[in-house]
Amino acid sequence: MSAYQVTTLSDVPPSGNWLPLRRHLGVEAFGINAWTAAEAGAEIIGAHDEVPTGHEELYLVLDGRATFTVGEDTFGAVAGTIVFVRDPSVRRGAVAEEPGTRILTVGAKQGEAYRPQPWEANAEIFPLFADGRFEEAKERLEAVIAEFPEAGGPLYNLACAEARLGEREAALEHLARAVALDPRLSELAQDDSDFESIRDDPAFPRP
Repeated sequence: MSAYQVTTLSDVPPSGNWLPLRRHLGVEAFGINAWTAAEAGAEIIGAHDEVPTGHEELYLVLDGRATFTVGEDTFGAVAGTIVFVRDPSVRRGAVAEEPGTRILTVGAKQGEAYRPQPWEANAEIFPLFADGRFEEAKERLEAVIAEFPEAGGPLYNLACAEARLGEREAALEHLARAVALDPRLSELAQDDSDFESIRDDPAFPRP
């Protein structure tokens, strides 16, 4: 492997609005990615905290303009703005104010070796859903879950794939496990079109 690499953002194959920089470059010491919003008003950084990972996170607005919400504070951020969230428990998110807004993110946990996060593998599944490739999505998610058995997101998406495939019992079981790991997923499931075939079941989780 070369001692260094030189690339541009345009060289990184996107996955939806995500530019998987860490994977593209083979970075192992920290998480680094970029996110692009196609239109104004789009959520570019989903509201979340980093309690499960313990990560500190830095956000750098590369292009465009965004509105950040960090804890109780909401503020504008133009290109060149750096937002550093030291406390993993603080919720944060950002909405694009201009088409083409792009944000670079960097994260890692103090004092620990970096470990790739399950959301990266999970995020690569979404294009399969968009193409109706539910069987392939199921197979890939099963591999993700084998590596990250305590991650709620991949289990949730596995339940989505199984519901789409008509595998009712498996979908309900995996959805229940996902909600047990991350109770916030219960609210998300209420309006998720992937679960239309199982939402009437008494075992379907309710908020």
